Amino acid sequence: MDPLPNPAPLASKLRNTLVRYHSIADGEWRVAKKTKDATVWRKPSEEFSGYLYKAQGVVEDVTNRIVDHIRPGPYRLDWDSLMTSMDILETFEENCCVMRYTTAGQLWNIIAPREFVDFSYTTSYEDGLLSCGISLDYGEVRPNFVRGWNHPCGWFCVPLKDSPSHSLLTGYIQTELRGMLPQSAVDTAMSSTLANFYSDLKKALKT
Repeated sequence: MDPLPNPAPLASKLRNTLVRYHSIADGEWRVAKKTKDATVWRKPSEEFSGYLYKAQGVVEDVTNRIVDHIRPGPYRLDWDSLMTSMDILETFEENCCVMRYTTAGQLWNIIAPREFVDFSYTTSYEDGLLSCGISLDYGEVRPNFVRGWNHPCGWFCVPLKDSPSHSLLTGYIQTELRGMLPQSAVDTAMSSTLANFYSDLKKALKT
């Protein structure tokens, strides 16, 4: 188990990585799923043997409120159907923490419940916000869970220029679920999970 990292250089490196993902040309992505709420693309990850996923959709709300529902805090557990528990293990400053969370089984439990320990950082980006994270090797793995691993991931949320009450939400996710899993099952689950994330978030913001 590693000690906790110094948050400032990790936060800076993480932000730079996400901004780089955000500038990847459209032609490098392949559509994986399209719903009325979001489009999900994917490309081979540079970090591991799976995919980097990009999800994008317009959400009817202001940037700050959307990001408050996504980043670690009291809202996330209320609406995210995949997340079953969340604990803040360390808080470095208001926008920077280490959290442990667990996810429900997926695909009729072919994918068993997972546990993650992530460093999370939220910062300004253009006229909006970026909330990003990366997994840490920290804390004991609890029984009945496989410890998953999030390579650099995050959510850009910026107001639409012609409609500031709506925001463009773009996510980059590359999760290594680990354990003995067929890659095709993981790919199916990831595309569906990201599309559902948008529809669940929209419902939560309306309540």
